[in-house]
Amino acid sequence: MYKYKLVKRKHPGNPDAPKKWYATPLSASPQSVKVMTRVATENTTLAPKELEAALELLGNYARQQLLQGHSVKVGDLGTLRITIQSEGVEDITQYNPQTMIKGARILFTPSKEFREAVINNLQFENGGVLDGNVNYASLADYKRAKGITGGATTEPEEPGGGGSMG
Repeated sequence: MYKYKLVKRKHPGNPDAPKKWYATPLSASPQSVKVMTRVATENTTLAPKELEAALELLGNYARQQLLQGHSVKVGDLGTLRITIQSEGVEDITQYNPQTMIKGARILFTPSKEFREAVINNLQFENGGVLDGNVNYASLADYKRAKGITGGATTEPEEPGGGGSMG
């Protein structure tokens, strides 16, 4: 389950509109490389250290290729590439790449298959509500604290709880 938290804020495209509740992702901390390689190689003949070494080699290769101006295909996951932002000039002879190219970033574009395999299988779970400076553990806790009954929800009502400062 992918957890989200409800947060009340202004619409980014319309700052004058009244605040609304929006879902914000609650991303869990990434697993360490050691844990990830152990889990990924479970039930295979590949040793976790071998996968760890392969990832290190891939990282070194990707850095080298990106610095040479190539995009890097990462198996069936997708592609890494460099994107840049640039200031413009009317006279081409006035263009100075050292001062006018800014905002270089590495962009990962997932493959269609990888993206669909993840996106089409996502299931969402409410991970709480942030209202002002009070962090409620669940939507049910928020509704109980505010005396709200009814409304659309797929979350089962749980006994106990309450908000916590956060």
